Amino acid sequence: MDPIHILLIEDSEGDIILTQKALQSGKLHIKLDIVRDGEQAIEYLQAHQETPPDLVLLDLNLPRVSGHEVLKFIKTTNIHKSIPVIVLTTSESEKDITKTYNNYANGYIVKPINVQQFFEVVNQIQNFWFTIVKLPNK
Repeated sequence: MDPIHILLIEDSEGDIILTQKALQSGKLHIKLDIVRDGEQAIEYLQAHQETPPDLVLLDLNLPRVSGHEVLKFIKTTNIHKSIPVIVLTTSESEKDITKTYNNYANGYIVKPINVQQFFEVVNQIQNFWFTIVKLPNK
């Protein structure tokens, strides 16, 4: 079975390391690609149109191009719009939440501060999206 391909769009090195460790602690075989700013994210998605990720974990507070703009790009591009995008961010702003769902995010999660809770959240994301939900074939 092919590994599950996740694209992590995150600029915080600490959150990248935590997410990697949380995904490795799960039972699923994950291929994780990481980009550290919004511009790189768009370039990555354009370059990998033949092999898009199965899931995107997206921070909103990114350098160069915001997470909102990356989300808008994904959800308005025919080849990418069916990719589930989970916003994983520190922002609890109602404005960010509303804007994110208006741009068709599949979920909005505020990053837990506690490391154990962060691991639990990431594991619940992968369990839900890859053991419960049925995604379209690529």
